[in-house]
Amino acid sequence: MGKVVGRTGAEKEVIIKYFHPMTIPYTGKELRSHWAYVNFGLHGDSIVSFMGECDVKREDMVDLNDALKGSTIYSTSMVHFIVEHFDMDLEKAIYRQRLLCGCARNEIVTKNKNAPVSRWGDDLFCGDRKLSVSIATITPVSTMIHLGVNIETEGTPVPTAGLGELGIKPEPFAEHVMDAYSMELDSIRLARAKVRRVD
Repeated sequence: MGKVVGRTGAEKEVIIKYFHPMTIPYTGKELRSHWAYVNFGLHGDSIVSFMGECDVKREDMVDLNDALKGSTIYSTSMVHFIVEHFDMDLEKAIYRQRLLCGCARNEIVTKNKNAPVSRWGDDLFCGDRKLSVSIATITPVSTMIHLGVNIETEGTPVPTAGLGELGIKPEPFAEHVMDAYSMELDSIRLARAKVRRVD
């Protein structure tokens, strides 16, 4: 079994973090409400990470631009993150998506200071090669984010980079990114509670 990491009691974290050690293929169908609850018993806002292939068919694409262009999304091996927040603000979800991408970039450049990794919108690039895929969307009861970061790059439909070539181990990477995202959310919650109103 994987491991749930978090505080309890008065200092309970605002999101449940879970790394699943078994390989799961990501197809896009995972972006549905209560996915983490149904599959792993995680009740509430959550971020789940796992490793596996990424193969999203056109009919399962959330990004309409990609679907209309006939794009394909494929990678033999990725670190995946699926986030669910039980609010209905898609714009906030996109802010969170970019925050999560920033956490992933920070972890990469912390581990490999020579990695030329940049974030453009919700995508990570290593030089001019794509390192990640990501989407944020809304369900009837929540907002959801998927971020996939390449481990290997063989067979991808566009020029890509991966964690393997950067010397970054996937499991510690996943856990550190989840920790960083959770700490950002905690920090935002505390920042909201320390200010007074102005007239």
